[in-house]
Amino acid sequence: MTWKSVAAALLVSGAASAAPPGQSAFVDVSVIPMTAERVLPHQTVLISGSTIAAVGPAKQVRVPDGYARIEGNGAFLMPGLADLHTHVNEADELLLYTANGVTTLLHMGLAQASFVDHVRGEIEAGDTVGPRIYFAFMIDGSPEWGRPYVKTPEQARAAVLFAKGSGYDFIKLYNAVTVPEFDAIVSESARQQMAVIGHGVRAVGLPEALTRGQVMVAHAEEFYYTAFHNQIPSDADVARVVAETKASGAYVTPNLSTFEIITRQWGKPEVVREFLADPRVKYLVPSTRWDWSQSDYVKNTGDLSPVLAFLTGFTRALADAGIPLLTGTDSPAIPGMLPGYSLHEDLRTLIEAGLSPYQALACATKVPGEFIARFVPGAQPAGTVSAGSRADLILLEHNPLEDVSAARAPLGVMSGGRYLTRAALAELLEKQKARYSEFAR
Repeated sequence: MTWKSVAAALLVSGAASAAPPGQSAFVDVSVIPMTAERVLPHQTVLISGSTIAAVGPAKQVRVPDGYARIEGNGAFLMPGLADLHTHVNEADELLLYTANGVTTLLHMGLAQASFVDHVRGEIEAGDTVGPRIYFAFMIDGSPEWGRPYVKTPEQARAAVLFAKGSGYDFIKLYNAVTVPEFDAIVSESARQQMAVIGHGVRAVGLPEALTRGQVMVAHAEEFYYTAFHNQIPSDADVARVVAETKASGAYVTPNLSTFEIITRQWGKPEVVREFLADPRVKYLVPSTRWDWSQSDYVKNTGDLSPVLAFLTGFTRALADAGIPLLTGTDSPAIPGMLPGYSLHEDLRTLIEAGLSPYQALACATKVPGEFIARFVPGAQPAGTVSAGSRADLILLEHNPLEDVSAARAPLGVMSGGRYLTRAALAELLEKQKARYSEFAR
């Protein structure tokens, strides 16, 4: 089912809150703008197309004639969430992000060409329910893993030009790129107005890669492999690396939720069987379930818990230094990382690392909005409830600034100006489960 069909069905039934993009209004909501740690009670938010047109006190902002009214009755309205590390390749699985309040995705590489070419247009047209997606083109320096790779600086520059011409937004570097190739990619990407993100390239290392032009690290664990050489470092070494990372101005996606779930299944096939028995797995396409069942992590030995503990503390050190952090989950490429649902686990891990609810929510709203606006030319502002921002919003029963788990069960989700109630989202999920039921036995 599409945005268009579900909106039409609910409008016929009299549910004005399912209005397609056009003009709508959230009336009497408690706005969490995410421009600062505060709640603005009794607000009206006007939506025009895919953009927030006005935010102000309900007694002062008049809802124009013809606007669809979404009665908030004091419920909390905040920006939609962002997952800036995904590998989703199936249009059906985008629904799971929307149902969980995730309205922005960054696809971190190996997307099918047809997916890159078509899915954004289908979402904008209302033919597919899903978040706004940005795409990164992955470049490695070795053919070992079957990823796109380059062997010379000339090939590196050509790969950037190919990515630019094919509609990608970012360049993602993988581990085996050489120093000359790294420098060629960074320089050509700058000419093409494409930011370089990704792993810690082993030949360059971290934080050196950040001082040479990489603007985001996709996993906190990349520091463990490169800056700390696979050893738990001293406090002095942590302080040095944090200071150099801060000076670079780069962003970090801690990806703690992913490392946590890898730690859980490391050498434990029974854990993956538990993941596959989760009722929510019935929403996934069969190919994803099969990939999970073939997990390589269960074939390993040892215990990653000490590294996870270190990465949790390291994330707190990054946050305390004011380094901008981003939420990201690697879903659904990692067994157990359910699209959409896993974003809430990522928020939980940030809280457990010592961030406040506001800090954690900023990693999923305001900071991703700033990141995209800074590095994607022409991108519409997002991540705050303010006039001019993209109308990506979630309506919540409880205040997530008191407990981030309040964001797990939205009363409704607006993505690009299209609003779906909790009931409408549940209906879509049930239809999707039914479509794949024969594979769930």
